[in-house]
Amino acid sequence: MGDTDHVREIERVLSGSETGRDSVVAESWRRCVDSYGLDPARRESAHIVTDAQLRHHREQSERLIATARSGLQALFRQVAGQRYVVMLADAKGVCVDYFGDPQFEDDLRAAGLYLGSDWSEDLAGTCAVGSCIVAGHAVTIHQSDHFGLAHTPLSCTAAPIYDSTGALTAVLDISLLRSPGPKPSQNLAMSLVQAAARRVEMANLMATTRRDWVLRFSTSPDFLEVDPDAAVALDGGGRIVGLTRGASEALGADRPVIGERLDTVFDLSLDDLPDLMRGRPTEERLVHLRDGRRMFGHAIAPNTPRAPVRRSAARPGGAFAGLSGGDPALDLTLERAERLAGGGIPLLITGETGTGKERLARAIHVAGPPGRSFVPLRAAGLSARRLAETIAAAEGPATVFLRGIADLSDEAQAALLAVLDSRDDLRTIVSSRGDHAGRVRADLLYRLAAATLALPALRLRRDVDWLIDRLARRIGGEVRLSPAARAELAGRDWPGNIRELQGALATAVALSEGPVIDLPDLPAPATGTPVAPHEPDLETVLEACGWNMARAARRLGVNRSTIMRRVRRAGLVPPC
Repeated sequence: MGDTDHVREIERVLSGSETGRDSVVAESWRRCVDSYGLDPARRESAHIVTDAQLRHHREQSERLIATARSGLQALFRQVAGQRYVVMLADAKGVCVDYFGDPQFEDDLRAAGLYLGSDWSEDLAGTCAVGSCIVAGHAVTIHQSDHFGLAHTPLSCTAAPIYDSTGALTAVLDISLLRSPGPKPSQNLAMSLVQAAARRVEMANLMATTRRDWVLRFSTSPDFLEVDPDAAVALDGGGRIVGLTRGASEALGADRPVIGERLDTVFDLSLDDLPDLMRGRPTEERLVHLRDGRRMFGHAIAPNTPRAPVRRSAARPGGAFAGLSGGDPALDLTLERAERLAGGGIPLLITGETGTGKERLARAIHVAGPPGRSFVPLRAAGLSARRLAETIAAAEGPATVFLRGIADLSDEAQAALLAVLDSRDDLRTIVSSRGDHAGRVRADLLYRLAAATLALPALRLRRDVDWLIDRLARRIGGEVRLSPAARAELAGRDWPGNIRELQGALATAVALSEGPVIDLPDLPAPATGTPVAPHEPDLETVLEACGWNMARAARRLGVNRSTIMRRVRRAGLVPPC
């Protein structure tokens, strides 16, 4: 469809004609003209908020971003091969988290499929994010469904994310720069984004109601425990204090549910919930709604607050301080490590290469009984004689850290057993990449792994932004990252984990010409996928902005100083 045809169709819809467009699209077109005063014949560029505005929007959505990130990453892995972009927008329509292929970053940024883009309907016209916010349900805005001429090549599908009180809190969107097929080709995209939004709502409910009962339910028992349809949270009196959107719809969206007793909507009470917990076959966990419908239920008991430990892993200056920025899985591991640090229990730390196993071992040693020496050993290439001599040289109580236990030779394993039999003042901590099964003799493994501590891979952590900032400050002092650089680092898989991230930041600090690390400063990822080394459309943007650096910076979502630095690098000069 040409630009003129698109404008004429909008005019026909405004005059009351039926053109075959979805009602969601037609109603949005009317709002664009009647309520927002937008001109369908005007080609508007993407709207990108300033760095300061983006920081504000991200800070307001910080907890949701952390909760949703693993779900967004999983969704992106599903659709990346089809060149989709995954965006999380806040309730105002501003993209606060983003996953896309760096190879197409220039095109994505120009199209607004990027961090900091503002897709509110009154600004961008008919679009998936903005129209989803207004409509309150999932929508696909495909190509010429868009109001603005600049967006008609795009195909975008978005689903709303509601908080536990039923208020719209975010929008999850997957978009294509260009779709080769008609609108029904996006039906799979719709299914994926709705499922991902449902899982984000579930994760958010679980994170915010840890001390409440949660009843999760589905129409089928097959995925009840791993991917239920809906859930409600219940206080100690059996009243509903939170729910997912799926639960609101199942229980009747036209009536208030928050504050009602469980037994007014289900034919069961709070005392019946223990019967719906794990240990009973899912197909036997039938629950009945008061209107006669039946579902399958899975109850999760409240997390009982634990007794305070000797010292807090989060306390500033403590041995475990600085190891986590609030990642839930890592925090649980650190809490467990702190409880185990005080005794002499032999520990096995597992995790991919570069996840910080030795650093955790040293923190456990520091938090343990005083007066012990720390003896680090690398298992690879370690002979039986060298192992025995090194440990023998440690006089008095000691913590022996053996890195890569799976690499220990058979002779060295026998020598280590002999040493452990001869000395009772040694505390052992060993690490493994998870490849020790079958490579370490069973009698030795029993001695070395009374308890296991698992470190999550960096790509699974929810505190990546915190870790990036912490490492960047440690390496470069007051250095900071542009939104583009931050989005690129946060979206990588990091097979080398923290060690690889640290190396990438050190390289970026060395290459940057000022206090801001930008996309061209980043080294290519370990996979070899190149990072865009320059902005090929920079001159075009500058010309469109009349060589106004501030306007160009706003359009590209970076600081004015960043634009000036890129101009110097590219050797660009304004026209006379």
